[in-house]
Amino acid sequence: MGENKVESQFTTMFHCFFIIMNFFLLCFASDPFPPYDAYSYGSDPLPSDGYKYGSDPLPSDGYKYGYPKPVDYAYGPLDVKFYDRSCPRLPMIIKYGMWAAAKDDTRIPASILRLHFHDCFVNGCDGSILLDETDDFKGEKNAFPNRNSVRGYDVIENIKAQVEKACPLTVSCADILTLAAREAVVLSGGPYWPVQLGRRDSLTASEQAANEHLPSPIEPLENITAKFATNGLDFKDVVVLSGGHTIGFAQCFTFKGRLFNFQNSGRPDPTLDNSALSNLQGVCPNKVESNNKLAPLDTTSTSKFDNLYYTNLMNNVGLLESDQALMADNKAAALVNSYSNDPRLFSYDFAASMVKMGNIGVLTGEQGQIRKKCALVN
Repeated sequence: MGENKVESQFTTMFHCFFIIMNFFLLCFASDPFPPYDAYSYGSDPLPSDGYKYGSDPLPSDGYKYGYPKPVDYAYGPLDVKFYDRSCPRLPMIIKYGMWAAAKDDTRIPASILRLHFHDCFVNGCDGSILLDETDDFKGEKNAFPNRNSVRGYDVIENIKAQVEKACPLTVSCADILTLAAREAVVLSGGPYWPVQLGRRDSLTASEQAANEHLPSPIEPLENITAKFATNGLDFKDVVVLSGGHTIGFAQCFTFKGRLFNFQNSGRPDPTLDNSALSNLQGVCPNKVESNNKLAPLDTTSTSKFDNLYYTNLMNNVGLLESDQALMADNKAAALVNSYSNDPRLFSYDFAASMVKMGNIGVLTGEQGQIRKKCALVN
């Protein structure tokens, strides 16, 4: 009798467990989250170079690879846990959106990283670069540094649409772009860093500000450094964030002057390696028709986020004039040498600089709005 009672209780418990498991399968089995190279979905990522998440501090600002302390702003704090209750599926939606986009276009990670950079350097990380022009303002999309150059707007818009289905009018486009930039780096084999959230979207954009504030690949290092300083970034950040050029491509017109008429000398840039010069002249002949052709920023590992960008600079094969110019400055060259020899140090410092850049001029609290679509003000 007692054995039958125990058996009956066991059977009941088993049936309850079976029902619960089927409930979870019905709820979640339809979510198409494919395998992710760097880490599994639903958990905190492990950095690709093998150091343990949550254990090693970032030397530049004291954060750990875990939750940093919230940064307080006048209109409210940013916090990595900002959407934990209001949109708990946000991290998975971002990860899948970036994975799907990169699967179809291997250039997308570099494009999204650049899109984030160009957003933050123009009046802060407020999603203004995503806005289409209106009768009230000329947008940043058509500014000279962005026109027919910056890509990835559709990727962010597609991710935003999925986020809106899960959490209507909750997550800003500025936060989505910031998270997507982090995922772009991780997808490419680079470091993970904590992203503080709670940004709001701007109500306007400025073509003039984009033309004035974005660094140019042919600007002197001191000019670029000044533009970084305006945004609260220091000289080290210049060298570190330039390392983002370890992935992606550049159009020929951005560096063709180095190949044929460096600084109006009528000759190629003397610092450019002869073999690299010959190869690039083949890719980008001295004709207008070649202006929009592409060359990899890092020929050694074009799609992999690593420290070989710095090795290239030491070997005089940096693609952009502004990149190779780092070797002409003693302080910058010392950092280049350090990052070339220590990929782990580069990962640490890049993550720290991205945290700093992601907090430039953010709107919080009641400022701005949460857009329904990233290209339009509500």
